[in-house]
Amino acid sequence: MSETLDTIKQQISENSILLYMKGSPQMPQCGFSAQAVQALMGCGERFAFVNILDNPDIRTELPKYANWPTFPQLWLNGELVGGCDIIVEMYQNGELAPMVKQAAGDAAPQEGDNA
Repeated sequence: MSETLDTIKQQISENSILLYMKGSPQMPQCGFSAQAVQALMGCGERFAFVNILDNPDIRTELPKYANWPTFPQLWLNGELVGGCDIIVEMYQNGELAPMVKQAAGDAAPQEGDNA
């Protein structure tokens, strides 16, 4: 378990824009992940992702670590932004893009890179 937590912490610290999701940006496996990906792509910056369906330990441990029970989860510069509803709402009201662009200025992982 501590190894999984170490992995989560490393993923979050090494990726300034990180989406924990079901599936991949090219093939989301749930509607909420698809909406989150669309909002992130609409911000025009590259982002990393972790497919929690391929990582059951992360799927189990991340909600405890983040104190956030659902997926997707968007992390910017090591801080949890929130899930689908928050991501989409922030995108629609213009708050998400500046935050994503600021995070991208710190470091830009390749879009679709597995974290």
